[in-house]
Amino acid sequence: MLIGVPKEIKNHEYRVGLTPESVAELIDAGQKVIVETGAGAGIGASDTAYRKAGAKIVKTAEKVFEKADMIVKVKEPQPVECALLRPGQILYTYLHLAPDPKQTKALIKSGAICIAYETVTSDKGELPLLKPMSQVAGRLAIQAGAVALQKEAGGRGVLLGGVPGVTPGKVVVVGGGVVGFNAAQMAVGLQADVSILDRDPDVMENLSNHFGASAKVIRSTPAVLAELIKTADMVVGAVLIPGAAAPKLVTKAMLKTMQPGAVLVDVAIDQGGCFETSHATTHAEPTYIVDGIVHYCVANMPGAVARTSTYALNAVTLRHAKDIAIKGWKQALTDNPHLKNGLNVAEGKITYAAVGEALGLKYIDADEVLN
Repeated sequence: MLIGVPKEIKNHEYRVGLTPESVAELIDAGQKVIVETGAGAGIGASDTAYRKAGAKIVKTAEKVFEKADMIVKVKEPQPVECALLRPGQILYTYLHLAPDPKQTKALIKSGAICIAYETVTSDKGELPLLKPMSQVAGRLAIQAGAVALQKEAGGRGVLLGGVPGVTPGKVVVVGGGVVGFNAAQMAVGLQADVSILDRDPDVMENLSNHFGASAKVIRSTPAVLAELIKTADMVVGAVLIPGAAAPKLVTKAMLKTMQPGAVLVDVAIDQGGCFETSHATTHAEPTYIVDGIVHYCVANMPGAVARTSTYALNAVTLRHAKDIAIKGWKQALTDNPHLKNGLNVAEGKITYAAVGEALGLKYIDADEVLN
């Protein structure tokens, strides 16, 4: 199979679908790879490195899409890329379709086979291809939020860890999954006053056992959240419903109860965000202010640390890329029900229930396409 790697074109997105090392593994497995010139520049991977790995370098994204049987990316295809997809071509990348009807309809129109990293599952019921980016985003959330709290950024002028004689900043993490756990780890490490909200008893027990007295683990209810955000310096939205739109947990009315200059970091923005006042931002303009509250809602947070993120991502995505390339998409998905869960759109049809339900569009079971 001929695998194509275009340069990412989303605003300030520096990651790349395949590292030179991953290309070499695919070549060793009998596949062919073409890479758009400059695609790896953001992680310090030159065209020469890709050539040494066995890839052919092409000058334009158009050539990559024209030639390749499978496109391997990081972020969802932009409109110009959707227009380049063709029937039967495989797209393997993050999609986050539930809050994005425009992209969904474009992918339906393309007739392409669209496999989303974020809905591939594991035997443990986890989302292994989303996990490394959730780890990165959770850790970055505190880093980015701490900067947004600085006065020149519109924040309250609070140092999360405080100093002797001054209380530390208060951080509320909404959701105790991978993002929330990693955000809490960073906040605790900075010696902030940390509260983590979740509703799953097992998750709460694990968090409590891990953090002990370093963080407060509290059962999440609307009343508890409403009370905690009144005194919070930073609120991290870390709620995920696989493949579906994120629930709006903090309403616009609730902002008026918060301290002016407090910061909301919405890590769920890829799935529409869990704050009512959230809308996606970019690394170029990461924040905006509503009712005196600073919002950080960058939709590709891990792109800021592109090298770490790309290598972490390739560590979990490559084996499935190999299977798809060697077996063909139908056989690979038939053999692996967890990979089958990644199929979101195929041959002009939505094949993931949560996407269809979120957008009010018709959908079919993935097995109907495979059979």
